[in-house]
This record gives sequence, C-alpha cells and structure tokens, in this order.
Amino acid sequence: MQKKYTLILGGFLSLGLLHGCNDSNDQEQTQNYTITDNNPNSCNQLASNGSTVVVGSGQAGDPSAPEPASAYRLGLKAKTSDQYMVVANTPLATKAGCDVLKAGGSAVDAAIAVQAVLGLVEPQSSTIAGSAFMMYYDAKTQKVTAYDGRETAPAAANEYYLVRQNIDDASSSAPVPSARRSGRSIGVPGVMRMLEMAHNEHGKLKWNQLFDNSVQLAEGGFKVPGRLAAAIQSNAASLALDANAVKTYFHPDGTAYAVGETMTNQDYARTIRTIAANGAQAMYSGPIAQAIINKAQQSVGDDAAKTPITPSLMTLNDLSNYQAKKRDAICFTYRSQYHVCTMPPPSSGGIAVAQTLGILENFDLASYAPTQPENEGGVPSVMGVHLVSEAERLAYADRDKYVADTDFVALPAQGISSMIDKAYLKKRAGLINTEKSMGVATAGDFNSSAAIDKTVEHGTTQFTIVDAYGNVVSMTSTVESSMGSFHMVDGFLLTNQLTDFSAQPMDSSGNLVANRVQPNKRPRSTMAPTLVFKGTAPGDFYMATGSPGGGTIIQYVVKTLVGALDWKLDAQQATSLVNFGATNSATTNVDSSNTSLDLKALVAGLEAKGHKINSAAQSSGVATIMRIAMQNQKAKYVGGVDPRREGIVLGNGAL
Repeated sequence: MQKKYTLILGGFLSLGLLHGCNDSNDQEQTQNYTITDNNPNSCNQLASNGSTVVVGSGQAGDPSAPEPASAYRLGLKAKTSDQYMVVANTPLATKAGCDVLKAGGSAVDAAIAVQAVLGLVEPQSSTIAGSAFMMYYDAKTQKVTAYDGRETAPAAANEYYLVRQNIDDASSSAPVPSARRSGRSIGVPGVMRMLEMAHNEHGKLKWNQLFDNSVQLAEGGFKVPGRLAAAIQSNAASLALDANAVKTYFHPDGTAYAVGETMTNQDYARTIRTIAANGAQAMYSGPIAQAIINKAQQSVGDDAAKTPITPSLMTLNDLSNYQAKKRDAICFTYRSQYHVCTMPPPSSGGIAVAQTLGILENFDLASYAPTQPENEGGVPSVMGVHLVSEAERLAYADRDKYVADTDFVALPAQGISSMIDKAYLKKRAGLINTEKSMGVATAGDFNSSAAIDKTVEHGTTQFTIVDAYGNVVSMTSTVESSMGSFHMVDGFLLTNQLTDFSAQPMDSSGNLVANRVQPNKRPRSTMAPTLVFKGTAPGDFYMATGSPGGGTIIQYVVKTLVGALDWKLDAQQATSLVNFGATNSATTNVDSSNTSLDLKALVAGLEAKGHKINSAAQSSGVATIMRIAMQNQKAKYVGGVDPRREGIVLGNGAL
C-alpha cells in the first residue's frame, strides 16, 4: 500500500529546503508528499543511558568522535525503525543521508548526500570523481534498476596503456613512478553522472538541497577518523608528490593530520557548491573539468625532486562524452523462497554471487548454521564454510575467465542466462566433494577462448538506504586502492580505477584477456550491491546489502546473504558474522578480526578437508537493511553495520 505524504518544511533550513532554487539543474520535483516524522530525535543515536546523541555534535557518546582505526567493535546490536533507515561506513555520511530522508527526500536523494560527505571524510575509500554501482528498487512500480557509474578508459588508450609510456612502442619502458601513481591509472569519472541520472528519475528534493552537510563539514571542519588518519600516514610518500594533497592532509610542518584533529577542505567546499548549483555537468565541462585534465596530464611531481610522472591521455572530450548507464539487473530465485537482484557487468560480482547461491541451492545449508549466533553471529560450522567456499571457487573460476565489460567482450554462450542457469549450476555443484576441498576449480566449458585475469580493487565503501516511500538503494562506491591515484584537484582525489584492467592484454598462450584495456571500456569490478525480495518477483522487499573489499566482496556479500536467508540471522548478526570464503585458489579465508571468538576447531576442521587457511583479519564494510515482521505483525526495518569499520545505523527516532 502506497503512503501519502505532505512536505513539512519546519526545522529543515540546514538542508537547504528554503534556498532559492533558480539554478539550471533544478528540474521540477514532486512535492505532494508528507513527512510524518516530526520527532526531533530522528537521525540521532541512542546512548546507553537512554539519552539521545546528535551525530557530529562532539557531545559525550558522539559516534563520529574518532578513535584509532580498530579491528572490530564488539557488542553491536541490530537497530530498528519503521519509516526510513541509512547504513553507511562513516557516521557523518550516515547522518547526512538520514537528514535528507527526514526532510522528505528519497533514497536516491539521500545517496547523493552520503556520497558528497564520503568524498570528504572517507577519501581513502570514495570520491566524487570515482565510480559506483547502484541497485535501486522503486516501490511504486515494483521495478529494480541497475545504475552503472563505472569509469572508462580514455579514447586514446590501447591495450598497452598500463605497461608502456609510449603505448605504440613495444620497446617503451613502463609508466613511472608506477602504473598506479602515474596518470595512466586515472579513469573518466562516473559516480556523479550516475547519481544525477538516478536523481532525475527518482529524486524528491531538488538537487541543490542535497549538499549542505558536505559543504558545512568542509568549511567548518570535521574530526579526522581513525581509518583516514591511518591512510594518510601509510600513503604519505605517494601523497607528497601532489601539492594539493599535501595542503589538505598535512600540516605546514609536514606532519600528517592525526586522529581527532580538525580538518577543513575549503577547495572541496567550493567544488561541492559549484556542483550543487550547476549539476554534475560542472565536473564534465568548465573549470573543474579542465583542472581534472591538467592534473591527470601532470608529468612531474610537486615534490622538490620533481619526480617524473607518466601523464594520462585523457582529454576534455573524454569527460564531455562520458555516459552513465542503466542496465538490466541480474535477478534469480533462491530456494524458491526469495527473488535476488544484483549488479550485472561490468561488475563480475553479481554473476559470481548468483552462481554461488545457485550452486548452494543444491545443498541443505540450513543444517550447518553457526553455533551461538547471538554472539556476533556465532562460530560458523566446518561444513557451512566448506560448502560456501567450494561454491565460490567454482564461481570465481567462471568470473576470472569470462566476465568483463560486456559492451566490449561478450559473455559465453547465451550470456548471463547461461552462466546462472540452474541446470548448469547443479552440474557445477556436483563437482563439490563434501569431504575434501577441490583447491583450484576449472572454469565451466562454454567453448570460449577468453583468458583468465584476476585484477581486483581495494579502496571501496558501501551504503544501504530505505526511504519513507519504500524505495531502496544499495550502492557500492570506490576510489579503487586506498587514496586512489594520489592525484588531488579542487579538494578531491582522482582514482586509480584503470588498474582494475588487466595490465597485460594477452596470457602466456597468446589468448586475449577479456579484461584488457580498450578505448572507452569500463574496467571489471567485483562490487555486488544486492537486493532480496520474498517470493519470486520484486514487490515484497526483504533485504539489501553490499560491501567493499576488492576481490573478496563476493565472499562478504555471500556470507551475509547465506547468514540471513539460510541461517536466519538478523541484520546485525549476518553482518558481524565471521567473514569466510575463497577465490579460485587453494587458500580459504577465515576472518580473525573478532578475537573474542574461538575459531581453532573451525580451522582444524577445514584443514582436515584439505583447506589452506588464511586467518588474517579482513576489512569488510557490509551495510545491511532487512524488513522484518515484528511480534505485533507490523514490519520494521532492521539495520546492521559492519563492526570492522566506523559506520552506524540511523533512522526515524533515535537508534
């Protein structure tokens, strides 16, 4: 049943709702809706003593008060609300999105506000000049749309773009100081174009009403979070080649900003104001676009030694020609109970998630639930981890060999439908030995000559949003590696997204690699924002999730989905649950970030089945929202945030 709303403006001046809206980007937005939430405590956090805490206020218990980057936060419990909810990996970004929802905004409106703040306070993972994939559910039409804001390679690039300074000279030396630190790693940005496309179709508030939080934080300052401080410190040498980065992230005496110090970014504030006034086009033409090109084409560093830097071949035409895309989501049924929708290529994550679940359908996973799930999701069972890891090995084998930007490289056979066909996946499931790990799987035989490539990304974030109208966003946003390419312009970082391509265009046998660089092509990703509905079609929303984590994103998303759908964990338990799984290698990951759990028996049991265990801590960033019927039969949103990062859950009422 659709809700009817009437907009209430009182109390929302800080969101720009009373701004003069005369800029050229202000298309007419639907205003005949109501915010029934007049609760002054909404978008605040509930303290242990029952009082409310305003995020970003600096008062006692403020969740944005930085601590050193910690491995794991014990004791997180699922949070509930009945109208709207935001889960993101930094508190200030979560607050920005929640404020927009409280003011009557849609999930897409909130996503824009979240992204603008993330580019400021979480630049090691996200940037307004980055890329993103977004899964969107429209409650009114019951339609799922996949939005693609992935970067592209410049038109002048060829398959040797990442390995030759002179791309046409076989004897040319490699880009300097490295492919990542050179201009060659910088792609044509896509996230703001994608968000503007989605806003034109699903926005409730005006575009220029969505950026106040980011501008206020950039101008007034914010406390440096632990993960940002750690990223600045660890990347100091590469950042030192860029005067803008040095000005932003280091004090005049050369020392890096530390945890808890107040940082401002006036350049970022000016950039955001320009984008707010003129739309995403401000990044694709005019002064900001020219500044991006100038920075990408920089040939020497700003350091005293004037370190040589191989420049990008990106041009203003590349920027002006960039297009975000809407794609058909990958949707499939799981155990005849759920309808799952996830991201299609150029992401490989969605296909791998779909294949993994399709293989697991052939096993009774419910029988292998974790023990003591009330304790951070519990300790996974040996057989549960074994089956999931083996299914992932088979999925990664297909993913590594066949999946790339399908605008350039076709998938085998009939495409996605063949790769997620239930009969095919049942046959793949037959390759799993319940008593012994296969180690390394062989890709399915589709009579394709595509070559194996295993490029991954690392600097990424996830946020999940449900608005008061029932619309849902699951969005994964990335800068690629931590702090991207280390090139900074107008207050924001440029990504190293093009290193997600395979550097070498051919394998050792001379076969072309599917994920090789080509002009205007989008590099393959592993990002897998995912939506789940009860039944066999969209309509009865049940769950939204996703995670950062490079090549292990698939494992984090599958773990969370299996935890919720098969093992009946709540949103927080499924999110907190030990990360586990495998790429297509002999190594199986068992996350040790939660040191309060005794995993020795799990590891021993897996080793007995032939698994080689990697027990390193894993930095996922899962953000989950579920819609659950409570005892009084009234459904509520239940949110879970990853304890391995700094995020929080906010919604109507103090959570």
